[in-house]
Amino acid sequence: MSHHTDARGGPSPLPYRWTVLGVATFTQAAACFFVQGIGAMAVPLQNALDLSTTQLGLLLSASQLVPLVGLLVAGELLDRYGERWVVGIGAGVVAAGLLAGSLAQGYASLLVVLLVVGAGYSAIQPGGSKSVAAWFEPSRLGFAMGVRQAGLPLGGAVAVAVLPVVAAASGWRVAVLVGGLVALAGAVAFTVLYRRPPGAVAERAEAPVAATAPTSAPVAAPVPAPVAAAPVPPPLMDRLRLLREPAMAKALLSGTAMVSVHSGIGVLGALYLHDVTGLGAGAAGAVLVAAQLAGMLGRIGLAAWSDRSRAGRYRPVLASMVAAAAALVALATPLGGHPLAATLLLAWLGFFGIGWYGPWVAHLAEAAPPGRTGFALGLVMAVNQVAVILAPPALGLLRDTTGGYSAAWSALAAAAAGTVAVTARGGKRRGPKTSGPGRPHLGPGTDDTAADASPVGATIPRSAV
Repeated sequence: MSHHTDARGGPSPLPYRWTVLGVATFTQAAACFFVQGIGAMAVPLQNALDLSTTQLGLLLSASQLVPLVGLLVAGELLDRYGERWVVGIGAGVVAAGLLAGSLAQGYASLLVVLLVVGAGYSAIQPGGSKSVAAWFEPSRLGFAMGVRQAGLPLGGAVAVAVLPVVAAASGWRVAVLVGGLVALAGAVAFTVLYRRPPGAVAERAEAPVAATAPTSAPVAAPVPAPVAAAPVPPPLMDRLRLLREPAMAKALLSGTAMVSVHSGIGVLGALYLHDVTGLGAGAAGAVLVAAQLAGMLGRIGLAAWSDRSRAGRYRPVLASMVAAAAALVALATPLGGHPLAATLLLAWLGFFGIGWYGPWVAHLAEAAPPGRTGFALGLVMAVNQVAVILAPPALGLLRDTTGGYSAAWSALAAAAAGTVAVTARGGKRRGPKTSGPGRPHLGPGTDDTAADASPVGATIPRSAV
């Protein structure tokens, strides 16, 4: 098979986009590796640090606190400077925080470490999504985004299998060190291997080059070319009005409900299996590995479905919320106390309760305004951070105060079912494939920012025609 190269001499977008997808997925898995393994380390952490379930939930929330603002900042940086260095530096901050955290002395120190980790992780989620969206056309965007988003449950599955064993054998500080080394590998990989689509790089390089007249022709007086004013970013309040768009509002509400479900799996899953079903730490960890792997398959499969769904990308998200609510209701009943039933329900919950994110982020990226993909991703993800921060300690508090898990599972089921009732109406069927609302796809060799080089509604002066 012949080797393809871009007309401008760069790597061909056709094969290299799979390299981009692979490195974005690996960096996602590496950056979230340690945080996704905290829930599985619940028993060793509780024994070593004498933690309550609420305190364990606060550990998960600490890593998500800074992204409440950091996602907005990361979105702006991504639109201005591109993905390579923003994501690479963010993953490097995650690695540095965890490597320093291996020297932490106790619970308070670990909380501070996770705050630093959250600051670095702010760039990973929107940056990786934007890098994939820049390389893939809409007909394959859902599948590609699902593969990339599978990095989180993939990292979680490996972390659940590895970190509890390391923590039990060598202590939780060594587990933190392992997490730092994995994050460092992700930072190096993305910085070295990621490239922007060659068309976007070439357009910016070629724009200043002017054509020269033949030497034999008379030289005419230069005609001043119209100078386009640099686009002025709209005020913050105008940008926040994005949340009032129907597609953005749906993404916000469904994201809030489902990140809470995902948090419930992380903070309560291992403890539930240990306390209610009587499974040992090793068996409970194996069930969580299965749930994370099911979530990885769900992110790919549900996102691929969204590519072919004539009802739009939001339909798989609705189906995921319905399926997750049903599993949560079953866990809240005596049926959930049987080890086999709990295992099957958590695997089902993993497929839909973690897998929903693939079609959801594809829906969000496709609905973003031209040139504002990074900001739109960062904005909605930042608002969802409120649920990411509040859900783990709230669920832990419900567990501590009620002495059981039924109240927590029921609350999550009610949130998912209520969101379905609110957002199921008003969906539009998919029309012609576009890169975003109302504009044709620019192809893998262009960048959304190029399509938005002038303010919305600007016209070309007659003198320039």
